[in-house]
Amino acid sequence: MPFRREQFVNEEIYHIVVRGIDNNLIFKDIDDYYRGIFSIYEFNNGNSVSITKRRRDIRKAKENMKLGQARVLTSSFDLIDNRDKLVEILAFCFMPNHIHLLLKQVQENGISVFMQKLNGGYGRYFNIKYKRKGYVFQNRFVSVIIKTNDQLKIVFVYVHTNPVSLIEPKWKEIGIKNYDNVIQFLEEKYRWSSYFDYINKKNFPSVTERNFMFETMGGEEGSKDSIYNWIKYKNEFTEFPDLKLE
Repeated sequence: MPFRREQFVNEEIYHIVVRGIDNNLIFKDIDDYYRGIFSIYEFNNGNSVSITKRRRDIRKAKENMKLGQARVLTSSFDLIDNRDKLVEILAFCFMPNHIHLLLKQVQENGISVFMQKLNGGYGRYFNIKYKRKGYVFQNRFVSVIIKTNDQLKIVFVYVHTNPVSLIEPKWKEIGIKNYDNVIQFLEEKYRWSSYFDYINKKNFPSVTERNFMFETMGGEEGSKDSIYNWIKYKNEFTEFPDLKLE
């Protein structure tokens, strides 16, 4: 990943989007998603890391999920955390061909270093697994600084509702057909984001720092309401297409 000219500022929050090169898939199966989750945890570290040391944890996490256990991160993540964090991961969402991250930088050049480690570490795993060469991610990731609380709330909702496109394509343009189905999908089925942890369904709790966002969103209920209101808005847009909504 080439050097980026923009300078990220400590304690500022950024919405980061990184896509697969040529919009190719970066997650092809459940193992890839797990590897991605463990990657954003492990590579959020100013020290050198080797994610291969976590293979046993990854296997156990998958076994826990198959058994229907709510908590899929192992105790080693919670009890032993010696990372020198580069960023605070406030929210995330993995899509088949791209990743959304809401990050607060806590170290100088933290975001750039974190993204370089993620690109190199996950990229090596992906290339070895699928017997390919070259970049996995596009050369440059998109970054937008968050300037206001209102913008932060909007991005929080945007990140966590991204998976809706997997069951209702083009919902952002034409609206949502089935409100209940979408809510069920986000709250019960789609595990590859931080939304479960924001609604008190422990999923990958060690990955994110949620206290600041809870204050901003109004806790668990406020987080839910923000998602519900946006889905309801898009559902009403479908039911009443001639209704002019501001």
